[in-house]
Amino acid sequence: MKHALQMSDSVEVAALLALSGGVMDAYSYLVRDHVFANAQTGNLLLLGIHVTSGSFEKCAKYGMPVLAFAIGIAVAYVIRIVARERHLHWRQLAVFVEIFLLTCVAFIPQDMNLLANSLTSLACGIQVQAFRKLHGHAFATTMCIGNLRSGTQEVAAYIHTHNKEHAESSLLYFGTIFCFVAGAVIGSRLIPVMGNYMILASPVFLLAVIAVMFIDRERQLLHDEEIREAKDRRRSEYAKGFAAGRAHERARRTSQLGSSSSAD
Repeated sequence: MKHALQMSDSVEVAALLALSGGVMDAYSYLVRDHVFANAQTGNLLLLGIHVTSGSFEKCAKYGMPVLAFAIGIAVAYVIRIVARERHLHWRQLAVFVEIFLLTCVAFIPQDMNLLANSLTSLACGIQVQAFRKLHGHAFATTMCIGNLRSGTQEVAAYIHTHNKEHAESSLLYFGTIFCFVAGAVIGSRLIPVMGNYMILASPVFLLAVIAVMFIDRERQLLHDEEIREAKDRRRSEYAKGFAAGRAHERARRTSQLGSSSSAD
């Protein structure tokens, strides 16, 4: 649906999601024993290293978040399939699930870091699957490598073609990267104050995402309503014009028949 695309394609939504993603990665790495919530490539690398060394406890430490991330992608897909949009879009439901998971993580003790990191990665997987485009371009809000590649490509394309659209696209990608880094900075600054509860900064950003999506949705619904009204007016005007034409044609024919009768 058109309004669904609009509300998930918002620059504001992308910025808030990237801030949340930065907080999640900073939390899992700095608070939960140096595991990446988002950067599963790093987790897979460390998993491979510990498989080689035979440290199976550390294999679980890095392997479970990868598995949870994959499950999160599947969960987002299921939410999209089964959700029935009435008051909430399926992406908003996915964000609410994220908020629930991350809130639970805040209250998990330090001796259960494996569970905490797995739930955080589960939330990241949901976010990655639910939000994959920004203004029609593929992008990610929980990792930077793809955005860095795409942003650099757009810069090169702008230098080659001088097409402003490429410059604008590069700004979107690099802006998302900036917000991700800003989220990591915010998270690291909050750790001395909040400790385990620092992850709650992420649900705050996600609640703002839901609010922005509601605003965008209402704007799009109003826009769609204006389009429908304009189409209805055009149809009405066409119908009136058609009816007037038919009436004029009938009157002309009646007049011609009257003239023929008089001539006879």
